[in-house]
Amino acid sequence: MIKKGSKLYSILKRKCPACQEGDFFISNPYDLRNTGKIHDTCSNCSVSFSKEPGFYYGAMYVSYGIGVAMFIAVFLLTYWLYPNPTTFIYILMIGIAMVLLGPFIYDLSKIIWANMFIKYKKTK
Repeated sequence: MIKKGSKLYSILKRKCPACQEGDFFISNPYDLRNTGKIHDTCSNCSVSFSKEPGFYYGAMYVSYGIGVAMFIAVFLLTYWLYPNPTTFIYILMIGIAMVLLGPFIYDLSKIIWANMFIKYKKTK
């Protein structure tokens, strides 16, 4: 499977990019009061999750890319499932997908961004 030490492990398990032990997020993405909120530092290795003020603004670009990929996937799935769908059906399906997956995409973009800049440090 996916082994500890890979960036994919940290992303899928929502763990600290540096040690891959401590939790990155305060809660799950669908706890709407705390969506996207991260711990200041790792509970295990004490690495800071925010390198500078505004560090996670770059995650918007990652979120945009994931959103476009999801848009295309939902568009193609709708085209495949419904014969001759109307424009309304496309808009409805994409809108439902964005509302349901929005918090997840937001969290996913933040942890991907953090993994791009915080390197894994193997512990004993």
